[in-house]
Amino acid sequence: MTVVGEDEPRDDAGAAPGFTETAPVLALPRVGLGCMSLSHAYGVAPPPEEGERMLRAALDAGARLLDTATLYGGGRNEELVGRAIRGRRDEVVLASKGGMAMVDGVRTIDGRPETLRAQVDASLTRLGVDRIDLYYLHRWDRKVPVAESVGALAEAVAAGKIGAIGLSEVGVERLKQALAEAPIAAVQNEYSLWSRNPELGMLEATRAAGVALVAFSPVARGFLADAIHDPAALAEKDIRRPMPRFQPEHWPANAALLPAWRALAAEAGCTPAQLALAWVISRGPHVTAIPGTTSIVHVRENLAAERLAASGLAVDAVLLVRAGELIDTATVSGPRYPAQQSAEVDAEAFEPVA
Repeated sequence: MTVVGEDEPRDDAGAAPGFTETAPVLALPRVGLGCMSLSHAYGVAPPPEEGERMLRAALDAGARLLDTATLYGGGRNEELVGRAIRGRRDEVVLASKGGMAMVDGVRTIDGRPETLRAQVDASLTRLGVDRIDLYYLHRWDRKVPVAESVGALAEAVAAGKIGAIGLSEVGVERLKQALAEAPIAAVQNEYSLWSRNPELGMLEATRAAGVALVAFSPVARGFLADAIHDPAALAEKDIRRPMPRFQPEHWPANAALLPAWRALAAEAGCTPAQLALAWVISRGPHVTAIPGTTSIVHVRENLAAERLAASGLAVDAVLLVRAGELIDTATVSGPRYPAQQSAEVDAEAFEPVA
């Protein structure tokens, strides 16, 4: 697979092949807040009242993009976010997702238009709002042409229920197909120093098309925040436990990168998490990072990375290059997902190293 980079041929408009360069559809903060872990995925979630307090404190600290989904906590995360923004709706860009939900206790991908229409309405109710600023197709349903799914979301835009359409975990070809149906404001794919998949075309394609690239897991599910020292100590239902990079056959090689990573962050004069975020948002002005956390201390730490970049006091470019050399596809051991989850996503992937 070809990597579309700075030396890749472009059309006369300066865009990547197959894309016409346009102005951004939606302006987003450079660092937002992923809300998933307050209800879902990473072990035991905090009590709802604690999560609500944390979100309100995050708003006080300057968080202006909140990202949730139908899937998270079986809808409870949207309810939590809705309570937290009550009376403060105008302070945030509110993002949610549909097309993947818990159905009878089973995580189900369903991109049929009738399903998406129902899920948009349910999201509005749970969030307690009359409009969601950005609504993603959480996963492309391979049984449904993406144009049909996007068409249903375009109807929701026309009805004033959502402000803009996003796609999650998709590849460049799917983005092209979606853009032929309706304007797309954002693509949310995993992107960090240890997950470089967007560099297989999506980073450049989104830039060219005026689409935001929203990077989830920008601190590598806690790895680049130096928050994981023994994967075996993670909670039983923590979604990281079965991920290959945290498994015994790969973890020792990955953990061996951490001493040099800590030293590089110290040299940069920031925390490891801030260095990871600085690298992600340095990848282009259209790139937004949405680290998730249950800690207000970490929210403030993450938002500080955005403020440093905005003030011109960003991490030195040479240090960012060194960060990219230290933590890279060639140095990280293991794929990002187990085989079953890999089969559910459409985003480009690197071939396994023999």
